[in-house]
Amino acid sequence: MSTSPADSVSIDDEKDATGPSFADLGIDDRVLRAIADVGYESPSPIQAATIPPLIAGSDVVGLAQTGTGKTAAFAIPVLMGLEVSGKSPRALVLAPTRELAIQVAEAFERYSTHMPELHVLPIYGGQNYAVQLSGLRRGAQVVVGTPGRVIDHLERGTLDLTQLQYLVLDEADEMLKMGFQDDVERILRDTPDTKQVALFSATMPSAIRKISKQYLKNPVEITVKTKTSTNINITQRYVQVSYQRKLDALTRILEVESFEAIIIFVRTKQATEELAEKLRARGYSAAAINGDIVQAQRERTIGQLKSGALDILVATDVAARGLDVERISHVVNYDIPHDTESYVHRIGRTGRAGRSGEALLFVAPRERRLLDAIERATRQPLTEMQLPSVDDVNAQRVAKFGDNITENLSAANLGLFRKLIEDYEREHNIPLVDIAAALAIGSYDGDKFFMEPDPEPVERPRREKGERGRNTFEGDRPRREGPSTHRATGENMATYRIAVGKRHKVAPGAIVGAIANEGGLRRSDFGHISIRPDHSLVELPADLSSETLDALRRTRISGQLIQLQLDSGPPGMRPMNRGPRRDTRDGKPRYERRQPRA
Repeated sequence: MSTSPADSVSIDDEKDATGPSFADLGIDDRVLRAIADVGYESPSPIQAATIPPLIAGSDVVGLAQTGTGKTAAFAIPVLMGLEVSGKSPRALVLAPTRELAIQVAEAFERYSTHMPELHVLPIYGGQNYAVQLSGLRRGAQVVVGTPGRVIDHLERGTLDLTQLQYLVLDEADEMLKMGFQDDVERILRDTPDTKQVALFSATMPSAIRKISKQYLKNPVEITVKTKTSTNINITQRYVQVSYQRKLDALTRILEVESFEAIIIFVRTKQATEELAEKLRARGYSAAAINGDIVQAQRERTIGQLKSGALDILVATDVAARGLDVERISHVVNYDIPHDTESYVHRIGRTGRAGRSGEALLFVAPRERRLLDAIERATRQPLTEMQLPSVDDVNAQRVAKFGDNITENLSAANLGLFRKLIEDYEREHNIPLVDIAAALAIGSYDGDKFFMEPDPEPVERPRREKGERGRNTFEGDRPRREGPSTHRATGENMATYRIAVGKRHKVAPGAIVGAIANEGGLRRSDFGHISIRPDHSLVELPADLSSETLDALRRTRISGQLIQLQLDSGPPGMRPMNRGPRRDTRDGKPRYERRQPRA
C-alpha cells in the first residue's frame, strides 16, 4: 500500500453561496430525495470535498470536528456504491462509543429512506446479544459498531466481512485514545484488500498517520478549518431533558418566558403536526409547516405569524427555508440538529434587524456530544437553563391573571358589564367578589388553574442479588451490606476484584468505560478504584443483578478477561484504602469484547 496521499485539500467550514448543490456532486436520485426529506439545502464544505473522491473510489482521510456534517460525507457515497444483494455486510463503520454508533446508524437509515431493500444494524457493548444476532442472521448491508463488539462477533463467527466493500473509521483519534488501536488494526487486516477506506479524525496524531500510511491506498486528505459563528445578538441556552419530558419542559418554558413569536424546530414532518396539535390543546396558537404543506397554505401561515394572529410555528429545516419574520423572538431546537451548520441556520431566524433573540436547545442525555460539537464549532458556550419549577409556573399564572384584569379595566364596554353585575348583585344579594370569582371560573378552569406539584418519586422494591422477578419476603436471604455508601444515590456499595492491573497497563478510564458499557452502569455507580500490580479493586453497587454480574465476568480490558468477583480483602482489614477519589474524567466509555463462545 502507498504511504503518501494522492491529494491534499484544505477548506474553510463556511458555506459558500456559489458552491455546488448535492445534485452537482453526482448523487443517486434515491439518496437525493432522502437528503431533501431531511432538509439539507446544500452540502457543507466537508461534504462537497469528500463525496466526489469517495464516489470515484478513492480512500479518504478527513480531518474535521464533530458537527461539520462528516456523517453524511461518508454515508451518502457508501449508500450509492453498495451492492445490496445477499445478507453479508457490504459496509462497516467503526465508532468509539455506543452513542455515536447509534447516531451514525440512524443517519444511514435517514439517507436510505428510499432504498427499502437496504438494512442497517448497530452493534455495541451493553446491548443484548440476541438482538444483534437476530439482525445479523436477517442480513444487514451496513453494520455500525464499536471495535470491541465487532471483534467479539468476528471471534464468534457471527459477523462475516468477506464481502466488505467499505470500511469507515469515524472519530479515529477517539478510538485510539480509548485503547482500541489493536482492535482497529486487526479489523483492517482481516477485511478484504479490495475494500475502500474512509478515516475521519479531529486531529492527526502519529498513530493515525501510521494507520493511514499502512492501511489506506493513496488517500485524498481533506482538512476542514472551522469558522462557524452565530449572531452576537442571540442569547443561547440549553436544557437537559429526556425525550419523554420534552413536552412538559416546553410547556413550562412557554408559560414563564416572555415572547412575541416562536419557531420550534423538529426533525420530521409528522412531528411538526403532532407537536402543533398538542400545543393547540394547551391553549397556544400554533401551526405546523413542513415539506408536504402546499405553497398557498405556507404563505398564509407565515402571514399569520407576521401579523400576530399566530404565535408559534413548528417546522422542519426544509420548511423554514427562506423564513424571515422580524417578530420571532425565540427559536427552540426541540430536536437537536445533527450538524452545527443546521443549528446556526435555525437560530439565525431570530435576532434579525438588530433585535435581540433567544435560542433554546433541548438536549437528551445521550446527545451531550452534539452540544459539545455546537459549542466548539460556534466558539460560543451555551448557558444551561434550569427548567421553571411548579412554583415559578404558578406565580406566572397569578401574574398573568392580574395583568388580564388590569388590561380589561380600560375596555370600552366596561360600563355595560358593570351595570349587569350590579343588577345581579341587587337581585340575588351575592357579594361582588363571589360574582367576579364565578366569572373567572368561566374563563379559567379553576381545578387546573395551578400546576400540580411533581409527584414524589416512587421507590421501587429492590431485589436480592441474584433474584430474578421475585419479591423479597420476610425470611428470605438478607441483602449483603457493602463496605461503603454510594455518595450519589445512597445505595450500598461493595468492593469487587478484577483480574487486570498495572502490568496490563490499564487506566481508570478504561476500567470505568468497559464496566459501564458492558454492565449498563452509569459513571455515578462507581466509587473508589485502586489499581494494584496484578489486579484492581473497584467499588460498585452491592446489589448488581445476576445478568449484570454474568456480563461483567466475561468482559475484557486490554484483551484480558477481568473475571469480576467480590473481594474479601486481607483478614481484619478493609478491602480498599480510602484515598482521594481517582479522577476518571479522561477515560471515556470503552466497548470491550466478551469471551467468545467455546
